[in-house]
Amino acid sequence: GAMRLAPRQAARSRAGLLLVLPALTVVALFFAFPMLRLLATSFEGAGLPWYAKALGSDGLYMTILLRTFEIAAIVTAGCVVLGYPLAFFLATTSSTWRSLGFALIMLPLWTSVLVRTYAWMVLLGRNGIINRILIDSGLMAEPLRLLNSQMAVVLGMVHVMLPFMVLPIYSAFHRIDPDLPKAAYGLGATPVRVFTTIYLPLTLRGVVAGMTLVFVVSLGFYITPALLGGGKVIMFAMIIEQQVREFLAWNFAGALSMILLAVTLSAFWLLHRGFARRLEG
Repeated sequence: GAMRLAPRQAARSRAGLLLVLPALTVVALFFAFPMLRLLATSFEGAGLPWYAKALGSDGLYMTILLRTFEIAAIVTAGCVVLGYPLAFFLATTSSTWRSLGFALIMLPLWTSVLVRTYAWMVLLGRNGIINRILIDSGLMAEPLRLLNSQMAVVLGMVHVMLPFMVLPIYSAFHRIDPDLPKAAYGLGATPVRVFTTIYLPLTLRGVVAGMTLVFVVSLGFYITPALLGGGKVIMFAMIIEQQVREFLAWNFAGALSMILLAVTLSAFWLLHRGFARRLEG
């Protein structure tokens, strides 16, 4: 019996490899090869001094990198605060409200990031809708400085990344057996007790997945901070683009890109490892 199963398992392995081969080819051609080429570019000419310049320069680039991490962390926290209750509502509401909620959540994904960012500029501008409402209602005498600030960047990024937080958490909620909270209520548990002992532990993996996705993607944001920050809120991706567009410094831009990639992968590994230990414990 074992001798018969071995050829079948080998055939299934070969079939599985053939199925994933197109995807692996695309990843190799459009991700792995360009990254290796960029890595080689970062060592051309001056070589390691490009990395020394990036890590030195009186701490300028490292300061921008830390600010990028700070903004990504704030965006991730904002998405958790907004996304968790929304996912809970979608998982426990009627099918009609669920369909409407998903339509509103998916609508931003069907709209260009550039269009959404310009919409926030209309809302937050000096003569934008929010300032006009505040001034016309008499609450403010002068328009608030909402645009070209870190707050504007965070709002725009949270708007873009919120669906990526809601969907994993909703998936975790959807896997919970509906009989569990019913049994808890039947035994006299309060809503807070049900949430802390059933919903929160069973959805923690979805929260971790959403946080990891939002945080890692936020580190490489460019369009939203460039427009809503107005050049006053600099993120690391903007520095890389500036080196290429203005100075044609491909070597230095490659070094900056590799540093961002290394730090991002390290942060991803630390987050995943830390949360994995917490979940297993």
